[in-house]
Amino acid sequence: MAETKNSPASAGGKRIDEATGTSTVGHEWDGIEELDTPMPRWWLWTFYASIVWAAGYVVLYPAWPMLNSATQGVLGWSSRSDLEREMQAHAVRRAPITNAIAATALTDLPAKPELMQAAVQGGAAAFRVHCVQCHGAGGAGVKKLYPSLTDDDWLWGGDLASIEYTIAHGIRNPDHKATRTSQMPAFGRDGILDAAQIADVVSHVRVISGQEKPSAAAARGEALFQASCAVCHGATGAGDHTVGAPKLTDAVWLYGGDRDSLTATIAQPRNGVMPRWGHRLDPVTIKMLATYVYSLGGGEKAPAPTPAPKSEGQGADGQP
Repeated sequence: MAETKNSPASAGGKRIDEATGTSTVGHEWDGIEELDTPMPRWWLWTFYASIVWAAGYVVLYPAWPMLNSATQGVLGWSSRSDLEREMQAHAVRRAPITNAIAATALTDLPAKPELMQAAVQGGAAAFRVHCVQCHGAGGAGVKKLYPSLTDDDWLWGGDLASIEYTIAHGIRNPDHKATRTSQMPAFGRDGILDAAQIADVVSHVRVISGQEKPSAAAARGEALFQASCAVCHGATGAGDHTVGAPKLTDAVWLYGGDRDSLTATIAQPRNGVMPRWGHRLDPVTIKMLATYVYSLGGGEKAPAPTPAPKSEGQGADGQP
């Protein structure tokens, strides 16, 4: 800017600024005129080169968005196809490991340390993509929402086969017949027990979990527990994997073991849902996920097989 009202005029009403020798643009406001300073040559050539580069990019690569896609470009390149090639190359590199895991029975993996470690690492990668949203990065869960996978409390069993089944079929998926399903009665909502009886059952549960000392209320609650709860949770409250009944005799509580939380759970059960992954993930990925969850520290040994019943006339060794 310059205030050069007394400088000589040039053609077209423009004037030359005496201080800089630069022409003005020909207009002024309140005595202030603008200098017509040309852009630096290097900047102009960079700008022109950018225009040429952009025109070439539009021709060679995808550029213009369409309704459902974009222009392809004469090179036919796309980030999707590039990613697909990288994924295929990665799949080829890891094929020997995944094939070996696929060919090995899940329960035989622990006996093969190197293969087990590879399965755990693959499961950790899949866990970070599909499971951390609920169970957390380390599998510790979220209190009153999602269970921890790092302790030794399991509703449906913590051995490899049980974990794999739960991942594949989920819990309470109404569209899937093989899903895990358990149903705790709503003792309060449905009027099975009144408020005083629920309070007594809570007292009993808190006694067997070591949170309260025995009392008259707990004694009354024990009788109610045996009549209404033991069929699933067991006479001692140890739980039952076959029906998804949690253990009530320790300090591990998903929804809380205080009186208010227990009262709410007995009155109207939570009945949480876990999605099934069998139709979303391939069997090898589910197997690797099971090994990773098992490795988090709370895995259980596989239950001993139930011996076949002896027929009449057989001895202890099963022989007549």
